[in-house]
Amino acid sequence: MSRTLAFIGALAVTTVLGSTVALAQPLGSAGYYAATPVEAPAKTSIITRDTLWKFRDGAFTASKAAERDLILCQLVAQRVGKLSSFSAGGQALDADALAKCNAKAN
Repeated sequence: MSRTLAFIGALAVTTVLGSTVALAQPLGSAGYYAATPVEAPAKTSIITRDTLWKFRDGAFTASKAAERDLILCQLVAQRVGKLSSFSAGGQALDADALAKCNAKAN
């Protein structure tokens, strides 16, 4: 009986803490990546390999992915055209890397 109560108690605490953590993350969070297209996109969402990008407030944003930053930048540029900026984890690509990225633009 005491094992059952201990298990139910632990489950309740885990459920409450898990809910709190989920609520702490803002619903419209910016994401790990941000790609700002030069021209307004035709679509408000795109997929690059396994990464979903949503267009909001002038930029496409996405969660962290397995690909390297430059590769992701190139994949976005292939779908939406030239980018005026691309950042990963708050760090913007430098001018040379952005030029390399935009070389793949459609």
